[in-house]
Amino acid sequence: MTTLALYSNKGGVGKTAAAVNLSYLSAQTGAKTLICDLDHQGSATYYYRVKPKLKSGTKGFIKGGKKLIKSIKGTDYENLDLLPADFAHRNLEAAFYKLKHPRERLSKILKPLKNEYDVILLDCPVTISMLAENIFNAVDYTLVPLVPTTLSVHAHRQLLSFCRKMNYDESKIYTFFSMVDGRKALHRDLMELVLNEFNGALQILIPYLSQIERMGIERQPVVAFSPKSAASKSYENLWSKVRETILSPAFH
Repeated sequence: MTTLALYSNKGGVGKTAAAVNLSYLSAQTGAKTLICDLDHQGSATYYYRVKPKLKSGTKGFIKGGKKLIKSIKGTDYENLDLLPADFAHRNLEAAFYKLKHPRERLSKILKPLKNEYDVILLDCPVTISMLAENIFNAVDYTLVPLVPTTLSVHAHRQLLSFCRKMNYDESKIYTFFSMVDGRKALHRDLMELVLNEFNGALQILIPYLSQIERMGIERQPVVAFSPKSAASKSYENLWSKVRETILSPAFH
C-alpha cells in the first residue's frame, strides 16, 4: 500500500487536475484507490460529482474511525472511492494545533484506511506550514507539479529548504512539469535548469491544453472523457513514471 500526496506550496499549478487523473488511472489498473480531498475549495470533489460534505465536519474528520469511514463515497468508476472535501477544512490546521502531537494528526487519521486501499492519494491545499508537516508525515511520497516559471522554481527551492530545516526526507519529494507551453523559450530553459538542479525532477510534462480545462465542464478526469487526447496521453505518461519511479514494488 502506498500513500501519495499531490502537493504544492504555490497555487495555480495544475495540482488537482493531476490528482484526479492519477487517481482514476490508479483505479483503472485494478488497484483499490482512495482520493482524499483535503482542500476546503473541494475541486477534486467537484470533478468527481460528489457533495463536499463530511459527517460531523472537521470534528468528525479529526476523530477519524467510523465517522470518517462513513464519509467516504464511491465514484462513478470501479475501484475508486473519494473522501470528500468540507469547507470546514479551512480550519483544519487550527484544530490540529489544539491537540497533542499536532504534526502527527493526519497520519493517525489515515492509518486505519491503509488496510482498505492499495493506493491513497491526497489532493492537498496550498500550504507550507504545520499542515504541510502533517502531510509529509502521513504519506510515503510527495509529488509536486511545477510550472516552468521563475516564481514556481523559486517556490520549489523554498519547499526543499523548508524540508531540510525540518528534517524531512527530500528523496521522497518528486516534481514534474505542469502547464507547459513548449513554444516559450523560458519554459524550455527552466525545464532544463530544474532537471539539472533538483534530484527529484521527473522528465515528464503536462502541457497547457484546453482538454484539461474542460474537466470543470465535464466533471470527469480528462482520461475518462477524452482518452485519446494529448492531455490524456500526458497523464498516462506521468502515471507510468510514478509507478516506475515512486510506487512500492508490491504495487506492481
